[in-house]
Amino acid sequence: MRYLPLTPDDREAMLAAIGAKSIDDLFIDVPQAARRDGFVDLPRVAGELEVERALSAMAGKNATASTVPFFCGAGAYKHHIPATVDHVIQRSEFLTSYTPYQPEIAQGTLQYLYEFQTQVANLTGMEVANASLYDGSTAMAEGVLMATRVTRRNKAVISGGVHPHYVKATETVVHAVGVETQALKPAVDAEDAVIAAIDKDTACVVVQTPNVFGTATDVTKIAEAAQAAGALLIVVVTEAVSMGLLKSPGEMGADIVAAEGQSIGNALNFGGPYIGLFATREKLLRQTPGRYCGETVDAEGRRGFVLTLSTREQHIRRDKATSNICTNSGLCCLAFSIHMSLLGETGLRQLALLNHEKALATRDALAAIPGVEILTPRFFNEFAVKLPKNAADVVQTMADNGVLCGVPYSRLNPDAGLDDVLLVAATETTLDADIKILAGALAKVLAA
Repeated sequence: MRYLPLTPDDREAMLAAIGAKSIDDLFIDVPQAARRDGFVDLPRVAGELEVERALSAMAGKNATASTVPFFCGAGAYKHHIPATVDHVIQRSEFLTSYTPYQPEIAQGTLQYLYEFQTQVANLTGMEVANASLYDGSTAMAEGVLMATRVTRRNKAVISGGVHPHYVKATETVVHAVGVETQALKPAVDAEDAVIAAIDKDTACVVVQTPNVFGTATDVTKIAEAAQAAGALLIVVVTEAVSMGLLKSPGEMGADIVAAEGQSIGNALNFGGPYIGLFATREKLLRQTPGRYCGETVDAEGRRGFVLTLSTREQHIRRDKATSNICTNSGLCCLAFSIHMSLLGETGLRQLALLNHEKALATRDALAAIPGVEILTPRFFNEFAVKLPKNAADVVQTMADNGVLCGVPYSRLNPDAGLDDVLLVAATETTLDADIKILAGALAKVLAA
């Protein structure tokens, strides 16, 4: 039986309250031509076992990251996650409110958020980090909004190496409040173009390293140019593991770091939920979005944790809030923190080095294929290649043959005119056999 919570009398009472004669009156503004005539072509009734079997058969048609050679990246990366992470995050003690306003009943949540903040600050090389945001793209948008408040300027210069989806998400958010964005032309190495675009109206400069093409850049010169013009530098990082090997954004002069933390402790999850990392300099603390947890001592001298700074205060001040962010990615944040604790500094560096080595091996194998040109000069675990054929077509053919060989750049930015560019990523989960299969299959596809 279908579950129908309302009786006919309930419906009549609701219609009478709003002055409608029938349910059809609710759709009077929808043109008749746009309305469906009849039922959707779907099975009408099926039992639970039948539905489960049908859906499992459909899911079985997918080529997943765990079942075939996998070289996709472009902002979401496959890494090994220790079983301990999943075990701990499922403990009932952690399944609490995301925003722990009542510290007396949320000490565990507050403590791991406090430790998470410390880990992110150390990882990014910044002085303070908040208790996380939704994901990397919205963290970038929040960084731009913050920079306009700090500088009282209204323009953001965005490097051509920033992930196109991050750019679109940021434009959507900041244009709603009148902030101007200047997104530069896509470029594998965009340092000179970024510096040239900075002027007296620039509130912030947004760069990504490693960028969407995989290029790892020391952005110190960009930081100096931005700050000399009175602007802030926002550094975006989509591959958090890279900070275990490369110079941290803080070391390079970043004022704000907006990063995606999915790579640590969180699986691909079909694109989410993910976790936004946000860090900055202490002098800018009160302009940041989100919340901060701090350590204190109670009336009896015992160590405790509290929500010490909630600068947004949109639950109180609303229109004067620094952000409309109302929560954080709590469980994803916990998974990140557990994985970081298991790795430690030495483990993270070893993991990052292994990622780089796998990417170098993949690069060398592809470079030996006739017609393949390596575009990325310096990289961590991802790089771009130029193919003699349409990259999206090559990806589809390779997928049909059981190899997920990467992400065509045209999928991220269809209007860029870079239809022959393929983004290839390798991590510690990439096997030598996977690299051999990739190179052999790609050589056959390109030669066909």
